Amino acid sequence: MPLPLPTFGDILAAAARIAPHAHATPVLRSSTLDALAGCRLYFKAESLQRGGAFKFRGACNAVWALEDAEAARGVVTHSSGNHGAALALAARTRGIPCHVVVPEGANAAKLANITRYGAQIHLCAATIAAREAAADRVQAETGAILIHPYTHPHVIAGQGTAALELLNAYRHIDTVVAPVGGGGLLSGTAIAAAATTPGCRVHGAEPVGAADTAASLAAGKRELDFVPDTVCDGLRGTLGEPNFALLQVHAVEVHTVPDEETLAAMRLIWQCLKLLVEPSSAIALAAILRHRDAFAGRDVGVVLSGGNVDLDALPWEQAA
Repeated sequence: MPLPLPTFGDILAAAARIAPHAHATPVLRSSTLDALAGCRLYFKAESLQRGGAFKFRGACNAVWALEDAEAARGVVTHSSGNHGAALALAARTRGIPCHVVVPEGANAAKLANITRYGAQIHLCAATIAAREAAADRVQAETGAILIHPYTHPHVIAGQGTAALELLNAYRHIDTVVAPVGGGGLLSGTAIAAAATTPGCRVHGAEPVGAADTAASLAAGKRELDFVPDTVCDGLRGTLGEPNFALLQVHAVEVHTVPDEETLAAMRLIWQCLKLLVEPSSAIALAAILRHRDAFAGRDVGVVLSGGNVDLDALPWEQAA
């Protein structure tokens, strides 16, 4: 039976639940980037969150929402990196075991984080089907509770707390942009925006090489038959069913961005904000710069989702 879709009340509960553990991240400004974009930008720096990404919010909420008997069994997930590291860190805050299924070829910096936080890694083939099958196997063998990286309602609610903080601090923001892969962050953002700032527009940013969300919203049904081809390793997951439903309900618009423009935005953020973010995060600014007319003159909140970059394999060096 599908779990119920999370509500704004769930986001408020998540905010209270994670408050002892998560950072309230800063909001950064840049007059240079405002001028380039033709609007006023408010960057929510989730790259400075514990674990280096917004993912800690959802993982922490899911871990601390477990009953004691459930928590004692440990948790398991599949992840290309940030959610796995976040769940490992969240599990460590509660002193419970954590298992993470990781696809071969995952980002080395993110793998190091998962290991650093004490999770047991289980490698699998680099497909969504292989990840899910391996997670099911580990769950059956260990009895651990599955915390899906983006469809679990407590994860979605936790991710929505980033936008909640942003919009509570800057009540005049009328537009929010966030990256979209599986849809946990974007759907949580849409719930928070609708409740705190009625009329606030919510936009997603998605790689051209993994544009299943844009295709799904255009078709009115999930379009999942694609092979991801993008430097944005955190955005290669397929859009989740509850996430799709929430994006439809809240009339979220998704913009697609070529990788080269995402990498250019990553450089700009580093240069102007002095903040290192990963491509999966920089794509939010890239979408604004590519679609300037949609944001002209507006007050735009930008969720910079994460900063776990492998400094030994910077993406523009790889492209060269």
